[in-house]
Parts: sequence; structure tokens; C-alpha cells
Amino acid sequence: MRGFLSFLAALLAATGCVAAPGYAVWGTFKYAPGFDHFDYVNPQAPKGGELRLTPNSRASTFDKFNPYTLRGQAPSYLGDLMFESLLTGSMDEVGVAYGLLAEDVELASDRMSVTFRLRREARFQNGDPVTAADVKHSYDALNSEYAAPSYASVLADVAGCDVLDDRTVRFRFRKLDRQLPLVVGGLPVFSRKWGMENGKPKRFDRIVTDPPIASGPYKIGPLRWGKDITYVRDPQYWGRDLPVRRGTANFDRITVKIYSDSTAQLEALKAGEFDLMEFFSAGDWLRRLNGKRIASGDLRKEVFEHRSPAGFYSYFLNNRLPKFQDRRVRMAIELALDYEWMNRQLFRGSYTRVKGVFGNTDCEANGTPSPAEVALLEPFRGVLPPETFGPMAVPPRTDQGHSLRDNLRQARSLLAQAGWTYRDGALRNAKGEPFTIELLDSSEGKSDTTVAAWRRALAILGIRLSTRAVDWALFQERLDNRQFDMVPISYPGTHFPGADYVDLFGSKAADTPGSGNLSGIKNPAIDALTARLTQVDNRDDFLATCRALDRVIAHGHYMVPAWTSTTQRVAWSTWRLQRPQQVPPYPPEGVPYLDWPMLVWWARLPPITAKE
Repeated sequence: MRGFLSFLAALLAATGCVAAPGYAVWGTFKYAPGFDHFDYVNPQAPKGGELRLTPNSRASTFDKFNPYTLRGQAPSYLGDLMFESLLTGSMDEVGVAYGLLAEDVELASDRMSVTFRLRREARFQNGDPVTAADVKHSYDALNSEYAAPSYASVLADVAGCDVLDDRTVRFRFRKLDRQLPLVVGGLPVFSRKWGMENGKPKRFDRIVTDPPIASGPYKIGPLRWGKDITYVRDPQYWGRDLPVRRGTANFDRITVKIYSDSTAQLEALKAGEFDLMEFFSAGDWLRRLNGKRIASGDLRKEVFEHRSPAGFYSYFLNNRLPKFQDRRVRMAIELALDYEWMNRQLFRGSYTRVKGVFGNTDCEANGTPSPAEVALLEPFRGVLPPETFGPMAVPPRTDQGHSLRDNLRQARSLLAQAGWTYRDGALRNAKGEPFTIELLDSSEGKSDTTVAAWRRALAILGIRLSTRAVDWALFQERLDNRQFDMVPISYPGTHFPGADYVDLFGSKAADTPGSGNLSGIKNPAIDALTARLTQVDNRDDFLATCRALDRVIAHGHYMVPAWTSTTQRVAWSTWRLQRPQQVPPYPPEGVPYLDWPMLVWWARLPPITAKE
């Protein structure tokens, strides 16, 4: 790497274009020109051995090799291990990316375009050079109607992509947005030859079982179709000596094993069938993760602190349905959830309550809005609840002087105001229709136990809550087609919300099948604020916009906030694996925490003998 721009402000003030092998949203980089490796890796880590994992989702199978289309399920980690982008971020800073496929980044003086110069040595796994035409092909495919719709939402402010020569590609923007260079720099790049059939390209959504032609450090190895898959390290990987890659991709093989359910998966871990697992269930972590391997230390339970966004795991209500369209109804449903009892009795105090969409980041709203936030909210005073201009919304409590009984009284009043009355053994609307809620669940019925107390509280109000457990494929299909009342969904959150939040909360996305706007939210204030996230020109304005957005979403009560954690619970095999001493505070956003061990841990060579 030839060095990079250490301050973006000077670049933006320049009258011409300046090339540099990195980009930072606010102009600050941690790593100085000529750095050797990221601090959280071991540059002398040995190469070899095998890492055995389980999927990063509840998918019980896979049926395609294209992770960027809507239909079907790709193998876990395929995108992370096989595909690369023009830029790559580090795990110990945010809003910063360094050159990977690209060696230079050139931001135009008016910031309405960015140009990337590709590395001459960059190669796909078939030996072909990575060219500007491949970058444009990837952009066009991802931005087409045949890719998952989230890509078109994220790329809505990109006007186009131009090939300037074999190694130079330019992205043009529709408006000023400091994050767009990171957005386009982070797009996966794949070969134009991927999906070729008889010399002609297939339509992108018809590239299904064609093995990817990508540039990453791993290839697809042995597999049992739809069950287990092994990725094998490419010894000829072109980027192995880059500073951003040194000390990474240390395992010769990464095998992903699929189990029939979470109980079988847990027992397999305890039996030594795989090496590492992240735990989301407090019950599994505290009560069921036990046995000789834990007692001997062969299987270590470790809790990692991090500065990753807390995310917003919540129960998403389908606001497209008439019964959820009144904010007072949504508030009443939230009032019936006794989180304090659940955390004490079910989770052993392992979690904290979700309060908004930007927890554990500087974007989080707290207290009363600042003058800057009020100024952003003021044009929408007529459509926003008055509470939006007061203290930040917090979920109802059942401790500290509050009780579930008091909350249910308040809920009953809100439901009556919304036109719901109790008669003939149920809460009914003016048409006499009973109020029922079906919770769609893909967690093998575990939600039924979790929400049992909530069900009883809702029953007191006359609302019948039922759960329907379905397999992952059907769950995803019903989400894509909006065929649900309520679903528990965990979103990872972000330090830099941008165009992706248009997909999550924007009005247009509400009517787009497969988009991230599960709740069907249509709110002009949210539309304006999510659009503004990509336009602001300084950090203070950006944070004011984030916090105003946080308030509008929270006070809209579109979701029932559940729980979160700022730690990651991981059990891992100490006799097969080793890890660096430094734990990176900012693991990649939007992906499981296991991407950190998968990318930078290494195998004991040879493995020490297990004690059991």
C-alpha cells in the first residue's frame, strides 16, 4: 500500500481530485501510511488446520451458491469467505475503509463521484484479472430487479457506474453523501464469467448452483448438498501479503455443519463435533452448556465485550393490518410485556432492554432533544405525537414503583380510546371481530415459552396471542410476502446508518416484497430523516439527524422492544483453536461475531490431545 489520505477535509477543500488508498467518512484514520498489519491480528499466525462451525442463521439447508438473490438459501459464510470488495474496513475503527481490490480511491472535488483504481495483481480464483468491467457488471447485477431488493435501496443514490479503462471505474452519485464511497466500495465484486452458459450470460436470478467466480481467500470444497459444506483456503490467493490481509485466512479448511435443531446443535458442540459457537439463548448458556469438556476447560465459555451496535431485537408488528394501525393499540400491546419479570425469571438477568434503534452507538437518543434535533423535527410537528418533542421514549417497566397491573390499566384505556371494547369473552372492534395476534416463529417453538407471561397479560385485556412455529424457509417466505401479524426479528444496528435505513423504515420499501421494512412503516418524518442521513456534511449534523430519527421511530411504537446485550457469549475449543490477545472492539457490522474468529483465529498445529 502506497500510503493513504490522512485527512478528508483537505481533500474535500481541494480544487481537483486527489487519489488515496483509503477513505474515512470524517477524515480520520487509525493506521498510518505503510502500516504492516491490523493490530488485532497475529501476523505470524500459522496456516493450516480446520475450523468447524455451524450456520450463522436458522437455515436448515442450502439450495444455491448465489447469496445476492432473493429466493433460496445460500450456505452460511459464503459471501464473507469467497467474495471481496474494492475497500475493506478494519475491526478497530468505524467509518473507515482501506484498499483491497482497489489501490487508489479518488473522490471528485464536488464529491459527486468517486473513482477506483484496481490493483494490477488482483485476480479471480480462475486466474483472470479483476477488471473495471467486472466491477461494473457486479454493480449492474446487484442493482437490477433480479437481485435481492435491499441492494437497489442501498444504491438508490448512485447514478451509475462507468468503465474508464481496464483498471479504472467511476461511480457517479445523485447527491452529496459522505457514505456513498463506502457503500460502493463495499459492494461484492464477481467475474462476468459467473453464470455463463454456452457463451451467453444467465439472468442474475438464474445463477443458482454455478460455483462463484470470486477473488476471496477461500473456494468451495467438499460438500453434502443442502447439508454440510467445506471451504478450502486458496494457496494462490492473490491478496495474502496485503497489509489488510496479513494474519487473516489462517485455516486451511472451514467446515459448516447443519443440525436439525438447536438442541442437536448444542449436544454436538458438547460432544466435540465442532469447535466454536455463539450463544443467543441465556438458558442454553447458563443451564444447558455443561459437561466434562466444560469442566476440564477443553471447551471454554468466554464473554467478549465490544463496542458494536447493540441492535434492536424487537417484536415487529405488521402495521399494514388494520388492527395495528392505531398507535394507541401498539402502545397497549407493549404495556402488556413484563420484561423485568422475563429477564429475572427466564434470562437470569443476562440482557438489557432495547430502547431504540441505535443502542451502544453515538447515534443513540437520550433525554430531551437538542435544539438541532428539534429543528429537524419541527416541520413534522403536525404528524408526530407530541411526546416526540419531549424525553426519549423508554419501554414501560414493572419495577421501580411500576407494576404490570398499572400498565394493564393504562393499556385498557388506550384500547378503549382506539375503539376496542371487551364483550362476549374477547376484545372486539366495532365490527365485532375479536383481537387476535399470531406470533410467527422460526426458533423451534422457543418463543412460545418466552412469551407465555405476555400471552397471559394480553388475555386479561381480551387479546388472544398464539404462536406458529415454522421452518426457516417458510418463515422467510412469509416475511418476504408480509404474511404475518408479529415476528421477532434481530437487527444488528450500525454506527453509520445511511441508505440501508431507507430500506428498513422508508415508505417506498413498505410496499416492496422482500424489503427490510417488515412493519410497513410509512411516515414522512422518517422518510425525510433517512434521506438526510446521507446528505449531511459534518459529524454533529449527522448525529442530530440520527437521534431525531431514533426518537420518531421509538415514539411511533411500531415495534415492541425486546432485549439486547453489549457482550458476545462464545464457547470454543481450546485444544483445537488459538486466538489473538486483542479483541477488536468493532467487529464487522451486519454479520455474526463469529466472523472475527473465522477470519483471524488459527488452528493449533497439531491440536493438543483432548483431556476427556
